[in-house]
Amino acid sequence: METIKNIEIYELGSPEEKSSPWSSTILILKLTSSEGRVGFGEAPTTMMTLPVKESMNEVARVFQGKNYFDIEKNLRDYYRNAFYVAKSVEETAALSAFEIASWDLIGKNLGSPIYNLLGGRFNEKIRGYANGWYSDCVSPEDFVSKAKSLVSRGYSAFKFDPFGSNYDKIGVDGVKKAQEIVAQMRSSLGEGVDLLIECHGRFSPKYAIMAGKALEEYNPLFIEEPIHPELERFLPEFRARVDIPVALGERLLNKEDFARYISDGMVDVIQPDLTNSKGILEAKKIGAIAESFGISVAYHNAFGPVQTAATLNVDYTLPNFLIQESFEESWPSWKKNLFTGYSVENCTMALSGKPGLGIEVNEKLLENSKVSGMEPLGTEPPWVVSGTFKP
Repeated sequence: METIKNIEIYELGSPEEKSSPWSSTILILKLTSSEGRVGFGEAPTTMMTLPVKESMNEVARVFQGKNYFDIEKNLRDYYRNAFYVAKSVEETAALSAFEIASWDLIGKNLGSPIYNLLGGRFNEKIRGYANGWYSDCVSPEDFVSKAKSLVSRGYSAFKFDPFGSNYDKIGVDGVKKAQEIVAQMRSSLGEGVDLLIECHGRFSPKYAIMAGKALEEYNPLFIEEPIHPELERFLPEFRARVDIPVALGERLLNKEDFARYISDGMVDVIQPDLTNSKGILEAKKIGAIAESFGISVAYHNAFGPVQTAATLNVDYTLPNFLIQESFEESWPSWKKNLFTGYSVENCTMALSGKPGLGIEVNEKLLENSKVSGMEPLGTEPPWVVSGTFKP
């Protein structure tokens, strides 16, 4: 029987990096099997590095010595022992890392990329969109200049947050400034480029509607998390009053959450995060629920290379795939070089086709990038792109 023999958890980062989840700390899980194979997983951080790391140690107690093929059983064994897992992102993040690493081991054991074990390729090409690219952008000219540099490298879709330091509420001036940014992006880049509006769940319903209506004419592909996440009951009203598709999902933790949001008419595009919603198999199930309602999938992907590889394996298999988030252009060099095995070129993302996740680790960089403690905290919230939370 193939079992999980050894479990190692790595907190990685670069002390000089600003506090941004796409540039500072990441948590990498390394599972070694009884036959000597190695599988990797990843868990998100974002102001919870140490709590997630400790939860990974708790999950390890359940997964140690288990048959890594038994993904459903192993997840259920943890669920049976846990009490708050339905509402604990620390626990679901930890579980996700183990689930992803288990799939990596399974694929390597069978000599197959994971996507072939999930139904095979439906999508030959995975279109990506750039995020994280707009650091220090405040004026419309700032946004356009940086976007054009990526257009020259083949990108045709950009997500960005044009709302500066406005939080909860936004006045006429704030709406006007956001409108100017989006208007110049549209006029400068043309209709062939997709614009994706990020709100980071920052607004109360009234102000979200005000901001959304001001951006309708620029035809965004979607508007992400327009309303504070705990005020989800107002999303149907937002959808009724604002003619932009609503996307969300990075804060939802399981298929039941997504089923409720979808069936209650709260969302047009779902964005599960494989590293906090219980991994690859759950992501495939969530995608199937969405497909049953005619909803598209655009997975959230803001952390590290293991997350990207895991996500691409599911992207290949989904009939209702829309577009894939990529921060790779904005990563520091240590994170870019930590794993090899997938590519991001000309707005297209692709896996190597090798067994498991399809990636290989730089062992020296894995050891040399170790850090400890909490991730750095700057003057801006860690969920914004640095240098943009300004009036």
